[in-house]
Amino acid sequence: MKITPISGFPEYLPAERIIEQHFLDVIRETFELHGFPSIETRAVEPVERLLGKGGDADKEIYAVSRLAAEDGGADAELGLHFDLTVPFARYVLENAGHLAFPFRRHQIQKVWRGERPQEGRYREFTQADIDVVDVGELAPHFEAEMPLVMAEVFRKLPIGPMVIQVNNRKIPEGFYLGLGIQDVTGTLRIVDKLDKIGAAKVKDALVDSGCSPAQADQCLALAAIRTEDLSFVDQVRALGVEHPTLDEGLAALGAVIQAGLDNAPGAMVADLKIARGLDYYTGTVYETQLVGHEGWGSFCSGGRYDSLATDGKTTYPGVGISIGVSRLLGLLLGQGLLKASRSTPACVLVAVNDEPTRASSTRVATALRERGIPCEVAPKPAKFGKQIRYAERRGIPYVWFPGAGEDGDQVKDIRSGDQVDADPGSWRPPADDLRPRIVPA
Repeated sequence: MKITPISGFPEYLPAERIIEQHFLDVIRETFELHGFPSIETRAVEPVERLLGKGGDADKEIYAVSRLAAEDGGADAELGLHFDLTVPFARYVLENAGHLAFPFRRHQIQKVWRGERPQEGRYREFTQADIDVVDVGELAPHFEAEMPLVMAEVFRKLPIGPMVIQVNNRKIPEGFYLGLGIQDVTGTLRIVDKLDKIGAAKVKDALVDSGCSPAQADQCLALAAIRTEDLSFVDQVRALGVEHPTLDEGLAALGAVIQAGLDNAPGAMVADLKIARGLDYYTGTVYETQLVGHEGWGSFCSGGRYDSLATDGKTTYPGVGISIGVSRLLGLLLGQGLLKASRSTPACVLVAVNDEPTRASSTRVATALRERGIPCEVAPKPAKFGKQIRYAERRGIPYVWFPGAGEDGDQVKDIRSGDQVDADPGSWRPPADDLRPRIVPA
């Protein structure tokens, strides 16, 4: 059978996988530094629940059915989750009696969406989420915490500067209501397309939806406001629209931006065109762009949701933010912006003189591993020149030669050619060589 790739399901080569693992390690370690424990949820959810929580998600959900089902798999009851927020909300409801609130968690898992595959967009991909939920009410300071955690993550990754664009859904909602626009959700969806189709087409769509040209102009004026400080408040006020919901949104967004100014200067901007497509967001919303690559769109987003998790009696409002790990990596790798210093975790190749002495080479490797030095033993007792080339092809910087010295072993830095006496019980490579490094390509 001829093997053909399936688009939208990325599989990395070893050097690319090293980069992915580095990103995941940094993300996990930073989440845990902020006190977010890890959970994992099942891959499937009832289709009915998925359909009810994701706006246009019915176009993206992969249904799950058994091939041998009597009905041929029609009307499947289960679907693969398209994000991690919907399954997390269900997890909270099922386990509320065992959780301490406010409950915070991080979750790094695969998700699936039936999108048209393209660069940076896949049908199977990894997301990394943090969320905080509480019972009944959620303190607003958590809305400021989310982007601060992400700003720290991105400072640690070799990707250059990024900016988190923040808005509050209550600002456009109150603004539209103050203008007399009743279809708030429909208007939000149209304005959310601003970056994709431009202001002229957005205005036409707003007018087609029932807005007057003057109302459409006001919607576009609001969406054009973007500031790195609190001056967005005065700019909104200058538009002359008043509504209590607008007041709430401005105060909430102001608190988030102030937290950013205090703790992560330059990492956040108030951007009033950000709306987010999913229907369950009710307050602060986030999108993130890499400076210099704004055309890539957002690779880290989220927001506040007040009614996603409810059992009819108790509501668990929450706020969360998610990194599209595969999306970000796909763009960075696809553009050739990052590379790993080697394609294997091994720092040392232990040479083998001949098969009868392989056991001594293995003992050297064992001693090095016990001291945290990654290594492998040469697969064949070939000529040393071939064993060195084996290491070179994989980027392994050191080759260990058992018994090569007058009093014991020697190790060779194959980049410089330096070869020195070494003891597996005390020798250590420079810190930069111990693990693969992620460097600009």
